[in-house]
Amino acid sequence: MFILSGSPSTTFFRPRVSSSSLSSSSSSSSSSSSLSSSYRLCLVSVRSSARKSSACPCLFYSLKVSAMAELVKDTESSLSPIQNAQRRETNHSRTFLNTTTEEELLCAIRKETEAGRLPSNVASGMEELYRNYKNAILQSGNPKADEIVLSNMTAVLDRVFLDIEDPFVFSPYHKAMREPFDYYMFGQNYIRPLVDFRNSYVGNISVFKDIEEKIQQTYIAGDRVVTDPLCKPFSMGRNLICVYSKKHMNDVPELTEMKRKANTRSLKEMALLLRGGSQIVWIAPSGGRDRPDPVTGEWYPAPFDASSLDNLRRLAEHSAAPGHIYPLALLCHNIMPPPLQVEKEIGEKRMISFHGTGLSVAPEITFSDISASCQNPEEARETYTQALYKIVTEQYNVLKSAIHCKQGLKASTPNVSLSQPWN
Repeated sequence: MFILSGSPSTTFFRPRVSSSSLSSSSSSSSSSSSLSSSYRLCLVSVRSSARKSSACPCLFYSLKVSAMAELVKDTESSLSPIQNAQRRETNHSRTFLNTTTEEELLCAIRKETEAGRLPSNVASGMEELYRNYKNAILQSGNPKADEIVLSNMTAVLDRVFLDIEDPFVFSPYHKAMREPFDYYMFGQNYIRPLVDFRNSYVGNISVFKDIEEKIQQTYIAGDRVVTDPLCKPFSMGRNLICVYSKKHMNDVPELTEMKRKANTRSLKEMALLLRGGSQIVWIAPSGGRDRPDPVTGEWYPAPFDASSLDNLRRLAEHSAAPGHIYPLALLCHNIMPPPLQVEKEIGEKRMISFHGTGLSVAPEITFSDISASCQNPEEARETYTQALYKIVTEQYNVLKSAIHCKQGLKASTPNVSLSQPWN
């Protein structure tokens, strides 16, 4: 789902991450996080038109505790962000960029590992990622599959190696890096060939069109997508509010207080963004990625965290620009499913496949309308949360019928009108 803050005349409604993450003080996944079946709340602030954005993928890596403390470290540098990026590019080796075949690419991984410049666990992840990505692209039947795989994975491994050589540290509010290297298009080029557009659908396209030219998207990103070297290059191309996920807040007890303080700084950054207008914030009200039912294996939106949702609702209501909340459903777990259970350690394996996806948004739902008959604040909060969850679940089920049950456009309902605007 998501929240929009805008001008009085504007209303609105992706990844990764979690509004629950903010409840500890206040994304991302992703969130994009890795791609999973999902739901979002979107906070939007509108005063002028801005660029569009899209979801980003999340891969895996194993991370030491000391690196986590660097997630939202406040640092001051004499260099501007662009100057610092140019410095990194100038000092960066071209080990992977100089490869022209699969054999050379995989050989480069092994050579850098043997030379001690690439940790063995990262090297294993890079090689596994290459093979999984290749298999997924081959599934698509694209006649240029081999060319696409080599081109995209050369870029991915080059960016990962750069972060090993010179680790990038995200600020509480990270602005998408478009130069000297365009990380946004890098992410787009990577994910596009994994999407089966013949079996993908958008629900209620008219709602998107109403706000398409009026917003700038921001993602709330959990610590995993801004500390994992195999994820970071994709995150660098998005506008992110960097937070620690509520689900992992106490994984390392000695870091809990540091995480809370970091999230407080991130919450302040979000408040400033919403106050300025022209913002849309994607959040996951359950605190992260959806997972299938352990008994039936069926995917479904995880229950929303009422306290986190209420925190964000109040944040939107008290921003200078009017805030609007729109229920959003996203179904894309087949492309990059998360592990079946929430894992404490970073280093989860991820499969990749070519598959259809679905995205749907419902009209704005206001707290006052839903809570009018409630007897107390607690009841109002729970009623509002359940109302949003019900709407998101309805949209999700329509998308699932269209994609997984092969009903296509016939899966549309009076509340969820499916279309394929790219056709």
